[in-house]
Amino acid sequence: MSYSVLFVCLGNICRSPLAEAAFREEARRQRLDVVVDSAGTGGWHVGAPPDPRAQAVALRNGVDVSALRGRQVKPADFRRFTHIVALDRDNLADLRRLAPADATADLSLLLDHVAGREGQPVADPYFGDDEGFDVTWAEVTEGARGLAQKLRRND
Repeated sequence: MSYSVLFVCLGNICRSPLAEAAFREEARRQRLDVVVDSAGTGGWHVGAPPDPRAQAVALRNGVDVSALRGRQVKPADFRRFTHIVALDRDNLADLRRLAPADATADLSLLLDHVAGREGQPVADPYFGDDEGFDVTWAEVTEGARGLAQKLRRND
């Protein structure tokens, strides 16, 4: 089966592009056939690259996210993607509110795919220092691994 996954946070410049990158790498390692993207529930950063601190933590972990650009979730995303994965409960609630009646995507939190972390948000590093981005990278990597394993089992 072919999957498509959209990662969603508020502005699409920190957590969701990092989740996209981590999942893309994990899917490559696990040889999953998957389309991956990210978006924000808000439109403040449409067209903007990821936060420089997000770019730096990704590069330190061997991934270049500099070409990614922020975009806002669209109604069509709820039909285009098989899975829409929020990075926190507020964004998950917004996604449920935004979902059109004919939505087909499965909605979840990223850390729902990690045993013992269900219902937990990925740390938002935006208002913190550089070290917060390391925490976020670790969490999105863990979530990406769990989600990829789940999709692999469902294949």
